Amino acid sequence: MKVRESHIDISVVIPLYNEEENVQPLYDILDEVLSGLGKEYEIIFIDDGSSDETYPRLKAIAQRDAHVKVIKFRNNCGQSAATDAGFELAAGDVIIVMDGDLQNDPRDIPKLLEKLEEGYDLVSGWRKNRKDKLLLRKVPSRIANRIICSVTKVNLHDTGCALKAYRKDVVKRINLYGELHRFLPALARIEGARITEIPVNHHPRKYGRSKYGITRTFKVIMDLLSLNLFIKYLKKPLHFFGKIALAFLFMAFLAIVGVFQGMLRGVYGPEEMNVLISIALVFTAGGLQFIFLGLIANLIFITGRKRKLYLANIKE
Repeated sequence: MKVRESHIDISVVIPLYNEEENVQPLYDILDEVLSGLGKEYEIIFIDDGSSDETYPRLKAIAQRDAHVKVIKFRNNCGQSAATDAGFELAAGDVIIVMDGDLQNDPRDIPKLLEKLEEGYDLVSGWRKNRKDKLLLRKVPSRIANRIICSVTKVNLHDTGCALKAYRKDVVKRINLYGELHRFLPALARIEGARITEIPVNHHPRKYGRSKYGITRTFKVIMDLLSLNLFIKYLKKPLHFFGKIALAFLFMAFLAIVGVFQGMLRGVYGPEEMNVLISIALVFTAGGLQFIFLGLIANLIFITGRKRKLYLANIKE
């Protein structure tokens, strides 16, 4: 059995879901590439609740090679949860993430590491010659990429490429959920990361089938809206709630002005005055509530900790 030393230079994080035929060839290439780097490394496979032989095959590899760790999810939690679990366990100074379908090429890892040494915190892959179907994958991906870049202000040719290299201090500050793995560069930018990209290989899928379809569009849009909110207000949530509170208080002010005008000019009867007073009280209460929500959000941001949304077994 290969023996791993305590300090880890490189962690490779790979989520998988029903990829039994890809497990062994993927490991063989990774073992060849990483062994040739002359650095200490670990490979972290995350089985995202597979229903085929993915986990048994991963477990067999882990028993032979001490560089390999396997996380087994009890049910399918999604790629973001799987990636986050890998981030949590990863101990390397550099953390590399890639898909487990053999479309990403492990032989690109040395290029990512070389670019990272130029002073970047995140190096993203660019599938310049993408081997996917035009209408089902390429066109939606290009449209989504433009929207994502426009919203997040992270200008990459290919935000959807899973193959990326991160410095550990950036990764450990990122909390993933929903479908936010698609927006990792934007989340890293929130943490002040220096980001670049390089062209990488992309291969047609040989085994299994893609887990992504056009139905994911709605999820991406919803998470993009959330991300836009994060980028603007994550570190100052009181500003967001404060704007809403000011709008409510302004409406309350207008209602109060209406009350005084009615009293001075005598243009409103008792019923109209009661309505205006009620409106003023409702909007004042609403404005104060949003201010308190903002204060609570600030406290949560300051004292909050990452909360896991899944159960997992870890195999060392």
